[in-house]
Amino acid sequence: MNAPAESLLRYDRPVLVPKSADKKSAKGRPTKVLKSKPQQPSDSLLRPRKSITATLEDIKQKNEDILNLMFPPRKWEEANKEWIQRVCSEPSTRVDVVNLEEELDKKLLHTRAMETGICPLRRQLYTECFDELIRQVVLICVERGLLLLRVRDEIQMTIAAYQAFYESSMVFGMRKALHDEQDKVALKDKISDLENLVEELMEQLQQQKKKCVDVKKMATEKQQAQEKKHTEEIQTLRKNNQQLKVQLEGVFTAKK
Repeated sequence: MNAPAESLLRYDRPVLVPKSADKKSAKGRPTKVLKSKPQQPSDSLLRPRKSITATLEDIKQKNEDILNLMFPPRKWEEANKEWIQRVCSEPSTRVDVVNLEEELDKKLLHTRAMETGICPLRRQLYTECFDELIRQVVLICVERGLLLLRVRDEIQMTIAAYQAFYESSMVFGMRKALHDEQDKVALKDKISDLENLVEELMEQLQQQKKKCVDVKKMATEKQQAQEKKHTEEIQTLRKNNQQLKVQLEGVFTAKK
């Protein structure tokens, strides 16, 4: 396992873990257990109070314990040696804050993180920067640092909820797209069948139109033939009528 990558969260120098050391000690500095002190006699007020140096050491140890709980130490193996690196418990100065901002801008530019939209690189860098701010605030005011830690956890839970919602939406979208694709194939087949049916009906329509034209033509020819036949019959009857009329007039003339 290689050494972890550089982070905006400030860490102490890596420490080599001895092989003979207890594994439990590698998990982080043990948290002190506060024991209830028995009641002191009244003459205890005359004893010298704890030195300021000891008080500062207790505060520093308490801050280290809190930081180890917030940000567990990083452990890795390199060249068959186990290393551990804890979060720095030294307070930050104004110069450190300015350097943090410059380092954040430099990493955003170096990693080519997107300024807008979803970008895992930008999210990772801002998370590291926020962790560093929490570390700095914890060393100033523990309660305020715990509130910021809660804010960070709430943000992470919100992002996780949105990510789960996005993944479920993607699954639903893929199912919907697959269903629509199946419907699209079915509709294409139906359209193809309807187009074939339309072609058949158009062919039948053309045949019926042709048949209608032929029937009209035959009816016209038949009508013309009947009219011609009737005309000839009328002319024949008129001719016979004229002949009979002439014969009748000849008979009347002969009797006179």
